[in-house]
Amino acid sequence: MTTLGTPLSPHATKVMLLGAGELGKELLIALQRLGVETIAVDRYDNAPGQQVAHHARTITMSDPAQLKALIEAERPHLVVPEIEAIATPMLEELEAAGTVRVIPTARAARLTMDREGIRVLAAQTLGLPTSPYKFCNSLEELQAAIDAGIGYPCIVKPVMSSSGKGQSKIDGPDDVKKAWDYAMAGGRVSHGRVIVEGFIDFDYEITQLTVRSVGADGQIVTSFCDPIGHVQVNGDYVESWQPHPMHPAALEKSRQIAKAVTDNLGGQGLFGVELFVKGEQVWFSEVSPRPHDTGLVTLCTQHQSEFELHARAILGLPVDTRLRNPGASAVIYGGVDARGIVFDGVDDALRVPDTDLRLFGKPESFARRRMGVALARAGDVETARANAKLAASKVRPRQV
Repeated sequence: MTTLGTPLSPHATKVMLLGAGELGKELLIALQRLGVETIAVDRYDNAPGQQVAHHARTITMSDPAQLKALIEAERPHLVVPEIEAIATPMLEELEAAGTVRVIPTARAARLTMDREGIRVLAAQTLGLPTSPYKFCNSLEELQAAIDAGIGYPCIVKPVMSSSGKGQSKIDGPDDVKKAWDYAMAGGRVSHGRVIVEGFIDFDYEITQLTVRSVGADGQIVTSFCDPIGHVQVNGDYVESWQPHPMHPAALEKSRQIAKAVTDNLGGQGLFGVELFVKGEQVWFSEVSPRPHDTGLVTLCTQHQSEFELHARAILGLPVDTRLRNPGASAVIYGGVDARGIVFDGVDDALRVPDTDLRLFGKPESFARRRMGVALARAGDVETARANAKLAASKVRPRQV
């Protein structure tokens, strides 16, 4: 039996989020609806999640001393990593000492916070199909890896980054240095290390949201959401939709791969497993042990969104992954570099049938920063995608 306390009381159930962006904000709202006391931590003040949490804290989360001091001072029941740039060895130390429980586990947080840990686990430990890859510590090693067999075209990514930052495609020798420099600038933590992947000629890519929750018998059960299709530009998602049609054999393989990875990582919660698909073939790409940006579409498609699923799973509560209706999401970019922008056209956007908006409340806008998302539900995915993109196009951020 799960018992939840009352916020701001001696018996409160306290959850700390490390990272309080737009995904963290929705998770915090889901937790608060269940009466959880929330602590939103980020590297800058007034992050989206800090605006809705009971408590807001600003620290450098990659600094072990700062992270340890905050967790020991706040004493949350659960710590939920939401970004990559976190001192995960300190989380392992605190978890081992019994100070806190990390979601899904401190080991999972460490392995998935950089692409090297999770790729080695998937390809070498679990033997899952992946693209050919090499890790490189210099421009010279990158060029040598490409020449030795990775070939062109290929994809270069920092070992630690999020939302496609620092990721680029190399079509020929003239692109190699530019890709290396872009990766160095885009990594969350400057390790001077990248992964270069051989290009897979896939038909499409999906996110397979996978939930590890406590069943009625007290044992961990794995459940799956309908597959989410998405479009990425330079590694950054720009639209997503659910459900994405798949060959039954490919869907089965996708879920087998997702279960193999998440079983190994362990713990409770929602995982976003990214996969490449061609016909009946499926390749593992990446996994996030938390809500996924492409999963924002679930806010308008599922009985329980990915954020509600994560909140319930980490608290030991039952989950429901059923689809309610087809739907789509489309990103709203800032368009300008400025603080405290305003949004015109919100009324026009919401006149598009069966649409909704999430404006994230980020205090500073950049031209290519994700500042909001349009959501649309419909009887079919094609209509939903068209309406989501139309609604997003009507929102016009501008500097005051």
